[in-house]
Amino acid sequence: MIFLCLAIFSSCAISLFMRISANRVSAKLSMLSVNYVICSLLGASYAGFDLICPDVSGFSTTVSLGIVGGILFLASFILLQRNTARNGIVLSSVFMKLGLLVPMILSVLVFRELPTWSQVVGFCIALLAIVLINVKKGNTASRFHWELLVLLLTGGGADAMSKVFEALGPAALSNQFLFYIFAVALVLCVALVIYKKERPGLWEVLFGAAIGIPNFFSSKFLLRSLADLPAVVVYPSFSIATILITTLVGVCFFKERLRKLQWLALAAIVAALFLLNI
Repeated sequence: MIFLCLAIFSSCAISLFMRISANRVSAKLSMLSVNYVICSLLGASYAGFDLICPDVSGFSTTVSLGIVGGILFLASFILLQRNTARNGIVLSSVFMKLGLLVPMILSVLVFRELPTWSQVVGFCIALLAIVLINVKKGNTASRFHWELLVLLLTGGGADAMSKVFEALGPAALSNQFLFYIFAVALVLCVALVIYKKERPGLWEVLFGAAIGIPNFFSSKFLLRSLADLPAVVVYPSFSIATILITTLVGVCFFKERLRKLQWLALAAIVAALFLLNI
C-alpha cells in the first residue's frame, strides 16, 4: 500500500507543477521533452548505465513493451491537446480519466483478477465521480467526436503497460522497462519539437525538470504497487485519489470554487476509495 500512496502523491506533484506552469510555458512540447530527459536519466541511473542493455533472458520483451509504452505515453499527451482544442477541456479530461477502464478490463479478462462485489460497486462509484467532478456550469463543449474514444484507449493503454509488464516481463528489469518507455517518448517528442521549430526557454527547462522527477517516480511506484496489490484496486484508487487530492489543493491554495455537484463527487470518491480497499 505504501508504494500506491507514493505513486498517488507523485502524480499529484505532476498535476501541481503542470498547473503552475500553465501561464509561464508556451512551448509545451519542449517542456515535455525536458521532462522525458529527466525521466530517462533517472531510469538509466536506477538500471545502471552499464546495464541498460543486459544480456539476460526477457530483455527483448522488456524493450518491446517499453517501446509500445513510450509511443502510447506521448500519443496520449498529443491526443489530449488535440481533443482539448476540438472538444473542450471538460470532455477531454473525462475521457482521459476514464482510460482506467482499459487496464481494469484487461486485468479481469486477460489476467483473471476478479474483483469483489464491494470493489465492483466502488469502481462504478469512481466512474460516476470522475464524470461529476468534471461537470462545469455553462459548459459549451462540442458534440462527441471519435477522437475522444481514441484518447480513452490510448491513455488507458499507456497506463495498462505497467500491468502488462508486471505480468509478462521480468521483475529484475523493471528499471530498464521504465528507461525504454521514457527514452522512446523522448526521441519522438524531440522529433516533434524540431518539426514544429519550438524554441525552449528557461521556464520550459525548469518546469520540465520539475515535472520529470515525480513523473518517473509515479510510474516506478505504480509498477511496484502492482506487484503487491491487484490491478482492480490499484488503478481506480490511483486515479480517483489523485483527483481528490489535486482538487482539494486547487480549493485550498488556488482558491478554486466547486459547485455542489462537484462536492458530491468528492464525497463519492471517498466512498469509492473505502469500498475498493475493503
